Amino acid sequence: MILHHYALSPFSEKIRAMLGTANLPWQSCITRELPPRPVLAALAGGYRKIPVAQIGADIFCDTRVIASEIAALSGKPELALESADEATQAYANATDLYVFMDLLTASATLTAGRKMLASMSIRDFIGFFVDRIRIGSKAKVKARNPRQAKSRVLAHLAATEQRLQSQPYLFGQQATHADFSTYHSLWIARDVAEWSALKDFPLVMAWMDRLQAVGQGQRTEVSAEQALKIARDATPRAIAVEHQQDARIGKRVSIAPSDYARDATVGRLVGVTSTRWIIARETPDLGTLHVHFPQTGYALRDVAESH
Repeated sequence: MILHHYALSPFSEKIRAMLGTANLPWQSCITRELPPRPVLAALAGGYRKIPVAQIGADIFCDTRVIASEIAALSGKPELALESADEATQAYANATDLYVFMDLLTASATLTAGRKMLASMSIRDFIGFFVDRIRIGSKAKVKARNPRQAKSRVLAHLAATEQRLQSQPYLFGQQATHADFSTYHSLWIARDVAEWSALKDFPLVMAWMDRLQAVGQGQRTEVSAEQALKIARDATPRAIAVEHQQDARIGKRVSIAPSDYARDATVGRLVGVTSTRWIIARETPDLGTLHVHFPQTGYALRDVAESH
């Protein structure tokens, strides 16, 4: 697996930590904090969220789908969100979205700003915030004011502390997808922003330390050029016949997130499972690519055929 990511990306940290628990070998391909990202545009079309994963000519968008691939590669089904019961899935989805947004607001510190500035040029630093403001203005999920956000975050932390009084992980004796959905936004608050309020929750801090103690798997570096060559030289993996029965198979469609960063990827629908859509993109430089999206949190629309 190649992971296209950058150091301070919280959702990338979610996957990096999961790769540690899975103890998988993976290749790191560093991308920019904001568009333009020509390599990812070539691989995933209009999709602009980070991280993106790649296995040959198969491209995986959104941490739900990436986690499912990690679960399959490692033989740890508990890392796939679809393996959880409905209540746990609802918890993970809400934490990934609403708690994440509240934590970004509540834990905004000068320390986080300094670390971001140290990781990019001044021009990109300014561009990053302009870009995020643009995303926020078009998002269906709006950030709360700082006081509301902090209140909700403290309630979330208290509930998480309570869960951890009787078990080492949020839903039992082993880490599941829900742990990582909770972890990544707290990582931003503790390890990047150094938000002092977290010190009042020692069980949460110890749980984060347990997740980090296993490391981030077996990481090696790969260049953007190497990642593109791998995609160019590969053929997308076969799609099972039972996943080609949807009436829309073969139609030209667009798929986009339905919450924020709602830029669409266009292609031909070639696979539909119970949890994901797969579209084929025909590219002049890389040939045929299959791009995988989760159904939850995404909208699929028909696109008129061009003549």
